[in-house]
Order: sequence, then structure tokens, then C-alpha cells
Amino acid sequence: MSDGAVTDSVVNHIGLCVHDIDRSRRFYEELLGFEYEHEIAPPDDPTGTLLQLEAPVGLRALYLRKGGLRLELLAYEWHRRARRERPMDEPGLTHISIGAEDHRRLLDRVEALGGAVVTDTDIGVAVFIRDPDGQLIELLERKGTGRA
Repeated sequence: MSDGAVTDSVVNHIGLCVHDIDRSRRFYEELLGFEYEHEIAPPDDPTGTLLQLEAPVGLRALYLRKGGLRLELLAYEWHRRARRERPMDEPGLTHISIGAEDHRRLLDRVEALGGAVVTDTDIGVAVFIRDPDGQLIELLERKGTGRA
């Protein structure tokens, strides 16, 4: 590219802040089929500097993978903010989209794993759910095409 864009860059991961990392791991693995990759507990310094959080930070980060998507679950021992639902038209990450051969079957397990089905979004071929911390996830019907 001639506009100065970095052409050899790759997406490394998407970070998602959670309150209970073990509960979130179970949700993403057992419901959505993510696989555990590794976990780190980096020192407060330089982590606090990078994340712009005052020490102590107490970060625990767990990495999960599904296909080409690497999801970093971040839990903080010393920093906790109240959850709030973000509207879809607020700038920033709005949702994660997952295609499944039988996305309807997944709905029966969402609540047992700490999430919630957003029932008024159900249009048959797609429906939103929330993970245990409220992150929106779009479940899409996937009909053997390899794409959602």
C-alpha cells in the first residue's frame, strides 16, 4: 500500500474484561467451543502503565481460541467497575458473532452457564445472548457453508 499502512500486521487478540474469569472461561468453552490456550498473571509494573491503571492491578489474563479468533479474558483483583449495558450505536466493540450449525440448541444452555438470552432479539436465524458479564454475543444460523 502506498498510503503508509502497515501491511505485515496481524490481529493478535480481542480483550474482554470479566469479573469472574473461571465462570467466563466455562461459558466460552462449554457453550461456544473455545479452547484454552494459556494464562498469565503479569506484574503490576509495567502492566499498570500499559493499561493506565494505578497499582495494585492484580491482573489475571486467560487466552482462549476458536478458529482464527483469540479471546483474552481479563480479570482484575483490585479494579472492578459496575457492569453496564452498552447500546449498539455507541462507538466501540458492540458484539461478538458466532455461527453454529444448530444455534437454537445452544440457547437451552446459556442460563445454566451464567449468561442470558435476549429473547426480544430472536429473529429465527439470529439471536443475541449475553455472557456472564453482559457482553453481547450474536448467535447465527450456519447452514454448512463454512460461513455464518
